[in-house]
Amino acid sequence: MSTSNALTARQILQDPRRNRGTSFSQEERRRYGLEGLLPPAVLPLDRQIARVKAEVAALDNDLQKYLLLSDLQARNDTLFYATVMSDPAQFMPIVYTPTVGEACQKFDHIFRATRGVYLPITARGRVDELLANWPVEDVRFIVVTDGERILGLGDLGVGGMGIPIGKLALYTACAGVPPEVCLPVMLDVGTNNQALLDDPLYLGLRRRRVRGEQYDAFLAEFVEAVQARFPKCCIQWEDFANFNAVSLLARYRDRICTYNDDIQGTAAIALAGIYGGLRITGQKLSEQRFLFLGAGAAATGIAGLITQAMMQEGLSREQALQRTALFDVNGLLVSSRDDLADFQRPFALDHAPVDRFVDAIQALRPTGIIGVSTVPHLFDKDVIEAMSALNERPIIFPYSNPTSRSECTAEEAYRWSDGRAIFASGSPFAPVTFNGRTFVPGQGNNVYIFPALGMAIYATEATRVTDEMFIVAAQAVAEQVSAADLEKGLIYPPQQSILEASLRVATRVANFIHDRGFARASRPADMAAHIRACAYRPDYPGIVDFSVAA
Repeated sequence: MSTSNALTARQILQDPRRNRGTSFSQEERRRYGLEGLLPPAVLPLDRQIARVKAEVAALDNDLQKYLLLSDLQARNDTLFYATVMSDPAQFMPIVYTPTVGEACQKFDHIFRATRGVYLPITARGRVDELLANWPVEDVRFIVVTDGERILGLGDLGVGGMGIPIGKLALYTACAGVPPEVCLPVMLDVGTNNQALLDDPLYLGLRRRRVRGEQYDAFLAEFVEAVQARFPKCCIQWEDFANFNAVSLLARYRDRICTYNDDIQGTAAIALAGIYGGLRITGQKLSEQRFLFLGAGAAATGIAGLITQAMMQEGLSREQALQRTALFDVNGLLVSSRDDLADFQRPFALDHAPVDRFVDAIQALRPTGIIGVSTVPHLFDKDVIEAMSALNERPIIFPYSNPTSRSECTAEEAYRWSDGRAIFASGSPFAPVTFNGRTFVPGQGNNVYIFPALGMAIYATEATRVTDEMFIVAAQAVAEQVSAADLEKGLIYPPQQSILEASLRVATRVANFIHDRGFARASRPADMAAHIRACAYRPDYPGIVDFSVAA
């Protein structure tokens, strides 16, 4: 075997898109110079999956499971996605939240194979040059973060890269977006986390965060470079601090194909849960009142989408805004407060100040409370009992994640409401048995929204993302919850069927994109069939040309 053949074989085995590991046939091994480089047995994909599952099952630590799967993704994309998609309910909490939070916190100490593109602000003026090093020319999705507000964990600097990597894995696993069109990006503008700056293993820039004009110019250069190099690319902003998240979305949403999952995706999954809960109560959205614990970008995003959805049911904007209230560390958001940000002011009520959340419940009489505070245990017994006294079926949504940040547990919500709560949380909780009845808590996970939205954008080559698309997605999610699931208290489709659910949501959103004239691609005669044809399915293709240039 020549040196060139040996190099080609090595490249094949080290390329996660080409590598099939022990599934290479004997003919392929001879053709590509792989003989002797693999054990003799030829195993089909399903047997490889079984082996990975056995490896995962042998571990009793979720972070170790995360690392095992990350290593697998670095060497064999097909096997990684085939494994995750074989049992999404089992693997999503490992690949993404809640385990990804710990992985981000320990990123510098567990770093293995690199993935994605890191753009430090020290490369300002050369962003396009760095993006050019990415080997794929047709990138359709970039999930990008600057690491400042990772989940509910705060500033994790360059360790925030775990979030774009995990999000894009779910684009593929949950909705079939081809993995080769996805690019995770980390914008390293420094960190204000002193523990990271003092850590000799920290992998990011050792400087305080850049703010103001330098930051804005760096972000603008990034957006311009993406538009020039990847003209069909959608940019998803992820885990930016509230003031940057809101301003970036406002600046670019009407100029490019972009959205913020923390604001719009979280809003849509909350709205989907509300729609699902209203299928239990038989009421209309426009008849509800909601009180939020937390008043950041997520809270205002949810409140804003609820407002728009209520307006679709006939309320005026003013009427709809009167049915949403926000509560933060300084109390109820009221018009007399002088500490409110511009994005919070539309939701400030003409009301006397209220300093305790339970008192705000008594004063405003909400039908639902939504927690996006990232502070655990704030939905205490007094809060749940107050909601239960006002409502036959109180809506209790502690959406903060990871699990350690949830405003209450599922067991607390069901027990303190005497089994009457309509419950959903941001992180998973096990089924709860109370008074002889078993409840299955729903997880208000954005995974029901952003992968499906991504598939719709991919299939239509959309030029914009609008709030109305998220309302359509929320409605499509809620409609798929069966009567049997509702009876168990489950207000989202089972995660085990997430791919089917996502493809149906994507079909609805894609039709909406075409209806509103945002599609670049031609409209197919059968949208559902087109979406399915676009979807990635993890399998090894027939014999292909694995030349070095491939």
